[in-house]
Amino acid sequence: QAQLVESGGGLVQPGGSLKLSCTDSTFTLKYDVIGWFRQAPGKEREAVSCISSRFGDGRIIYADSVSGRFTISRDNDDHTVSLQMNSLKPEDTAVYYCATLRPQILFKRCAPADFGSWGPGTQVTVSS
Repeated sequence: QAQLVESGGGLVQPGGSLKLSCTDSTFTLKYDVIGWFRQAPGKEREAVSCISSRFGDGRIIYADSVSGRFTISRDNDDHTVSLQMNSLKPEDTAVYYCATLRPQILFKRCAPADFGSWGPGTQVTVSS
């Protein structure tokens, strides 16, 4: 079972960029569908982006709110899934989590209910 850890969060001004990383200490990341999600104070956890496994069909899903600004990718070492975030807005402020698709669930959508093995999260704050 994957043990995920997020990193790369921080404070950035509007219009700035951050790159988040999701790593797995068990080195099984390449076999998993990985999702990035976020939760702002007082709001429900929402999807940001999801990517198929290294051996999947290469499918990538983005939430409408981040499409064109965020890019999800698998690093060549197969131990990291990154989320490059550009043109950040104050409404992107949240705790960002990565997670794996639950067993027996088909990768048809990018929804928090379909994912488990959540990491502890990393805080992203966009403010001037």
